[in-house]
Amino acid sequence: MTTVGFIGSGSIGSTIARLAVEAGHQVVLSNSRGPETLADTVAELGPRATAATSGEAAAAGDIVVVTVPVKAFPNLPAAPLAGKTVIDTCNYGPDRDGDIPELDGTSLTSSELLLRYIPDAGLVKAFNTIYFKHLLSLARPVGAADRSYLPIRPRRSVELPTGHHPFVTRPDLVVDQVQALSHRA
Repeated sequence: MTTVGFIGSGSIGSTIARLAVEAGHQVVLSNSRGPETLADTVAELGPRATAATSGEAAAAGDIVVVTVPVKAFPNLPAAPLAGKTVIDTCNYGPDRDGDIPELDGTSLTSSELLLRYIPDAGLVKAFNTIYFKHLLSLARPVGAADRSYLPIRPRRSVELPTGHHPFVTRPDLVVDQVQALSHRA
């Protein structure tokens, strides 16, 4: 059983956590407001879910999902993420994140910026191209003709068996994946 740590438990984070629990994984949720604010979410997800600080969630996760506003990157716990596969769901939004000139000018991607704060993590960009409600509403069993596909993009530093990661490609996590061909994450 995989333990998935979550740094950020908003719409995307809590939805992926729900799918992970339904697939039999343990989840450790965190947010910027503290573990006590996640009591209702943890209760709803059941005994496979716990709440913790961001540092504790990062340390506990075999895989860690970072799903926070880009402006929160400087607050991420870099040390416990070192050597771990980190799934980056983040998208830059100037209205929410403020202007970040390197991202506005497209000289840097949000994932490249994230790696500046967690340089020793293996980063995989995923779940950033789907509306959170569709993760649940479009769930289909393995082999279904109308099963959804999501692009993922591992950074060069991530060694994924046969180009895939077991958590991202778990058949019981709703969707299949196709690896993005872009050279930038």
